[in-house]
Amino acid sequence: MHKTFLIAVLAAAMSYVAAAQAQTYPSKPIQMIVPVQAGSGADAILRIVANKMSENLKQQIVLDNQPGAAGLIAMERAARAPTDGYVIAGVNDGSLVMTPHLYKKVNYDALNSFDPVSLLAQINWVLIANPHLPTKNIKEFIALAKARPAEIDYASGGNGSPQHIAMEVFAARTGIKLNHVPYRGATQAALDVVGGQMPCMFTATSIVLGNIRDGKVRALGVGSAKRSALLPDAPTIAEGGVPGFEYFTWAGIFVSKGTPKAIIDKLNAEAVKAVNDPATRDRLRESALDPVGSSAEDLGRITRESYERMGALIRKIGLQPQ
Repeated sequence: MHKTFLIAVLAAAMSYVAAAQAQTYPSKPIQMIVPVQAGSGADAILRIVANKMSENLKQQIVLDNQPGAAGLIAMERAARAPTDGYVIAGVNDGSLVMTPHLYKKVNYDALNSFDPVSLLAQINWVLIANPHLPTKNIKEFIALAKARPAEIDYASGGNGSPQHIAMEVFAARTGIKLNHVPYRGATQAALDVVGGQMPCMFTATSIVLGNIRDGKVRALGVGSAKRSALLPDAPTIAEGGVPGFEYFTWAGIFVSKGTPKAIIDKLNAEAVKAVNDPATRDRLRESALDPVGSSAEDLGRITRESYERMGALIRKIGLQPQ
């Protein structure tokens, strides 16, 4: 009985401390670890939302981009961060639900090393080609790839990156073979497609929207189920000859496992408030990003579903862990 009483007292004390921390949180700047390059689709979401959250919280949220090793190092650091809410993770779904299926050594558990905070937005995708590649649409691209099997290079943000997975899914669906050229980040990969050093890639629309409009790259097809209002002349990939094809990704905020619920609730409320700000929503939509702003519980469910779905997909297309 005495032991039970002590446990109850300790639990009550811990709850009181956590509540007190949440009342004053945040009292200093927050570091947001981001496992992708600056300028990527996920980075754009995180910067737009973090700027509004900083304004509302009266404390700076500082993004720390750590894109090396397909985001594995950044995610491990985020998993080991203190549970006081001052180091949080701005996560693209690739680092959480794709990459762990493609590497034998992963020093974090995608489903158990983090507590979800909020899904911020979905990322729309597009298959682009440099104008030097003699193809203007999906059907021509497939025909060219079949005529030149394993000869056409495509860029990605790294092994296991969303760009890599998107193109491998596309290749598997269409029966083509391409040559994968992994970069250390999606931004540089896209710049090399624009510059003509690489012929093509799947990428977040937000990264290359201006280049498509300027004619520096061609939008062969968008990955969404419907045409993009920002690229009305670009057909969906399904319209282009791959029925049922759809590909999108997302970005959200997570904290290390064991962070007090009061702090998670505070971060969630501020994230949702920021996403629902009219100016923030407009900025996201103008960059081909679809604002969401979810509950922590919804993000947890989406993460589990995405992890299982991507694992099954990766096994189906035959990608082996490295």
